[in-house]
Amino acid sequence: MYFKLVFKNIFRHRLRSLLTIVGLVVAILAFGLLQTVVHAWYAGADMASTTRLITRNATSLVFPIPIYYRERIKAVDGVKAVAVSNWFGGIYKDQSFGNFFPQFAVDHDIWFDLYPEFRTRPDELLAWKKDRSGAMVGRQLADQHGFKVGDVIALKGAIFPGTWEFTVRGIFEPRDDTTITRQMYFHWDYLNERMKQLFPKRAEYAGLFIVQIADPGRAAEISRTIDREFKNSLAETLTETEKAFQLGFVAQTETIVMAVRIVSFVVIVIIFAVVANTMAMTARERMAEYATLKALGFGPGFVAGLIGGESVMITVLGGLLGILATFPVAAVFKSLLGSMFPVFQVAPGTVAMQAAAAVGVGVLAGLAPAIRAGRVKIVDGLRYIG
Repeated sequence: MYFKLVFKNIFRHRLRSLLTIVGLVVAILAFGLLQTVVHAWYAGADMASTTRLITRNATSLVFPIPIYYRERIKAVDGVKAVAVSNWFGGIYKDQSFGNFFPQFAVDHDIWFDLYPEFRTRPDELLAWKKDRSGAMVGRQLADQHGFKVGDVIALKGAIFPGTWEFTVRGIFEPRDDTTITRQMYFHWDYLNERMKQLFPKRAEYAGLFIVQIADPGRAAEISRTIDREFKNSLAETLTETEKAFQLGFVAQTETIVMAVRIVSFVVIVIIFAVVANTMAMTARERMAEYATLKALGFGPGFVAGLIGGESVMITVLGGLLGILATFPVAAVFKSLLGSMFPVFQVAPGTVAMQAAAAVGVGVLAGLAPAIRAGRVKIVDGLRYIG
């Protein structure tokens, strides 16, 4: 009987209830999308491995470090492997955002051993290792530009002048939906050889080193050891975990991320005010009814429960519809955003926050009207004119 009364009460004023539910759907949907944007911003850091460290120039990432550092880093206790990585920054077709994608010159022999989250075909990987000017492209990148094995990708060098052509020898797949595969890898040796020919002084340098360690618990200790090794040298190093390295890039846009977070919660505060106003109006209109129920023997708890239950049921209904709408809308956003967010999916934590926000708004919005309804005196309630 209780739930039947609550359900019927919701639709006594259909237009008001419908508008409130629509507002809730929009608010919960907006909250979920904004939180998904924040999650997408941290996608690179979330996929970082605990067994990988990044060693770069301590002054700035734009300054290279000598290639011979690689052997000295390998000699540090606890280090399993070291790989070179150089940001290439070539221009594909034109400088439009849609044609931008990351390109890295790397140690081809061991690169994919360091990144098990990238799935490769043995024959394609072998073909890439044998081809000096070969390239491996990620599945997301291949799908975006239609790259296939055997295609030639021509890049105009920005950091490294000249026209560079790479033959696609393989396409690596992601381990799961959270793995970013929007990048291209080619041989660092090929880049270094061209630099020796064109700009000898720029040869034999690395952008940074990827350091694989055996024990993640020793990450801080190994990092300090590596940096001590090159202290007071012409190119001092800064070694940090891969996640800390990725978060360093996110920190550059921290103000934007914080603004998005704040806006997502402001949306919830606004819809709380809307629902609270709706429930206050509903409670005022039914004071005589609540007094009548009390006169018939129903206790204050039952009367308060009617208005509180109605508030929660409205927000749960609106919240559920908002959550269900988040998934298809997020898929549309992902297709529209293209390469801006290679990983853009609604996380379970976001859904949990949406559900908690819906229930929380319902409970808080109905609390004051419910208390007022439960405390109403029979005589005052019967006399009340809303």
